[in-house]
Amino acid sequence: MTVHGPVMPVWSCGGCGLPWPCRTRKRELRAEYAEAPVSLTLYLGSYLVQATEDMPWTPAGVLHRRFLGWVREADQAVPAVHR
Repeated sequence: MTVHGPVMPVWSCGGCGLPWPCRTRKRELRAEYAEAPVSLTLYLGSYLVQATEDMPWTPAGVLHRRFLGWVREADQAVPAVHR
């Protein structure tokens, strides 16, 4: 179990206080879902929906980048021959 879970409704990290998901949690999630990137996207998408309800003042694009934008970046970092 990680200490880097979200603190709602402000969506900060319980471990380090940074916006969730923090760098550490992203690294943990990449490892946990290494063989299941679609599942990771669905998992984070559910948190995105919750965050939009908790933080209606935050632009949707900002939340999308925060919760989902980094997932594809990580996936694209792996050369196709290694997938």
